[in-house]
Amino acid sequence: MGDGRGVCSEESANGGTDVWSSSNGSADHLVVMVHGILGSIADWKFGANQFVTELPDKVIVHCSERNMYKLTLDGVDVMGERLAEEVIEVINRRPEIKKISFVAHSVGGLVARYAIGRLYRPPRRKSQEDSTVGACEDDSRGTIYGLEAINFVTVATPHLGSRGNKQVPFLFGVTAIEKVASLVIHWIFRRTGRHLFLTDNDGGQPPLLQRMVDDCGDLYFLSALRAFKRRVAYANVGYDHIVGWRTSSIRLNSELPKWEDSLSVKYPHIVYEEKSETKKVDQYARDSIGEDDNCNDELEEELVTGLSRVSWERVDVSFHTSRLRFAAHSVIQVKDSFMESEGADVIQHMIDHFLLT
Repeated sequence: MGDGRGVCSEESANGGTDVWSSSNGSADHLVVMVHGILGSIADWKFGANQFVTELPDKVIVHCSERNMYKLTLDGVDVMGERLAEEVIEVINRRPEIKKISFVAHSVGGLVARYAIGRLYRPPRRKSQEDSTVGACEDDSRGTIYGLEAINFVTVATPHLGSRGNKQVPFLFGVTAIEKVASLVIHWIFRRTGRHLFLTDNDGGQPPLLQRMVDDCGDLYFLSALRAFKRRVAYANVGYDHIVGWRTSSIRLNSELPKWEDSLSVKYPHIVYEEKSETKKVDQYARDSIGEDDNCNDELEEELVTGLSRVSWERVDVSFHTSRLRFAAHSVIQVKDSFMESEGADVIQHMIDHFLLT
C-alpha cells in the first residue's frame, strides 16, 4: 500500500493492514480507518497513504478488515463487536501507542460508534493524593481502552439511520416508496438493513440507533463520543444517492445551511463548515426545532437531540460541478484511484485539521 516513494510501509496482520512512515517508527497515535457496507480495506488505501505521507512519524494507520464484504450485512452491533476486538489486538501488539482516532466511511461510522462504546473506559477516580497534588484534567474524559481519544471523524455516515423523507435520496423522496423500502430492506441488507431503517426490536428493545445516542448498560456510547477531543461529520450536500445530507450531518431540516460554491483553491469541494456547541436536551428542543421540521418524525428528532449533547464540527461537501458527482458517496472517501482528482481535497482537509495531541 505504499505511495511509490518508500514513504509508507505496510504489515498484513490477522486483523487488518497497518500503514506507517518508514523513516524512524516513532509514531504513537493510532488512526483506525473503517470502510462502509460491502467494503474492504482497499476503500481507504488512498486516505491511509495520504495520512502517513502528510503526518510522517506521527500516526500509524490501521485499515480494518474484520467486517469486509458480506460480513457488513451482519448488523451494526455484530460488526461493532468485531471491530472492538480488532482494535484491542492492534493495541496489544503495539505497546508504543498512546493515542487513538477513528476515520470511518458510511455505515462504518455507526460501526465505529458502537465499537468505541464497547472500548470506553471510565475516568480514573481521583484518590486523596491526586486531589492534593492535582490530577490531570484529561483523566475526567475517560479513555478508549486506555488510550487518549483524539479525533472521531465520520464521512457520509447515516447517523440518523436511513428512514425518513429523503434520507436515502435514490428513493426520490416518495413517501410510499420509502415506506416499502423500510419493510423489505432486510431482504437485501439483512440485519444491517433493519438497523439502518430502525425496524429492529431485539428482545423488545428500542432500535439500536436509538439506544446508541446514550449510554446503554455496559455500552458507553455517549460517554465514548464525549471522550474524544473533537468529533467531525463530513457530509455530501447533494448527489449522494445512498446517504442524505440531514442524516450524515446530524441536522434537522431547519438546520441545513445555505451554501455557496467554494472559493478555496486548496479545498474546492468544501462548501460549508460549522462548529456546534454541546447542548442540553431541553435547550436543543427550544433552539433548534422549527416550522421546517414538521415533516420529521419524533424518532429522528430524538436522535439529533441525543447526538447534539456532544459538540460536532460539520463539514459540508459538494461535487456538483464534478464529472463524478453521481458517485459522490464514494468520491468523498476517494474509494478508487480514478477519484483522486476530485476527492483528494476532502482527505487533505481531514489531515490539515487533524489533532495529533
